[in-house]
Amino acid sequence: MRKRFLVLVLVLIAATGCSQQRQEPKGQAGYPGGAAVVISPEEMRLLEQTAKQSPKNAAAWTALGNALMDSNRFGEAADAYQKALALDPKNVDVRVDMGTCLKNSGRPQQAVEEYRKAIKINPNHIYAHRNMGVVLAFDLKDKKEAAREFEKYLALAPNAPDAGEIRQMVQNLKSGQ
Repeated sequence: MRKRFLVLVLVLIAATGCSQQRQEPKGQAGYPGGAAVVISPEEMRLLEQTAKQSPKNAAAWTALGNALMDSNRFGEAADAYQKALALDPKNVDVRVDMGTCLKNSGRPQQAVEEYRKAIKINPNHIYAHRNMGVVLAFDLKDKKEAAREFEKYLALAPNAPDAGEIRQMVQNLKSGQ
């Protein structure tokens, strides 16, 4: 039974860790969509237990953060991501996800700070630029900086599925709309 439990936990960590490709939950205005991952209470409990039993395992904290983020528990997800980043401070994907959690828990300035840290590590991380543009435009009302971040995103991902929408947003921001 214990062996089966450990296998399940490892599978959950691997599966949740792979969800780093999605950046934000579906339905968030201005964020890329993606299928929401449904985590059962038992799976969440296993992820929490694994992270607490392995406090120096960045992947366990990241998996927990991903599951909490997917469950719209943004404050708790930010806490889990913070623990992951304490162990692996250069994990850009975790920094970007943490920024999104901070934005969604009402801390847009801190979100921008996380996106800037991510961009300092990897200047070509498209979602760091895109997400920062969203926060700057819609939360902090800094149209000029938002347009710049969106333009960086478009320069890095000119054929992104949302490129047309982002180009329109840039035009609106520059025209004062």
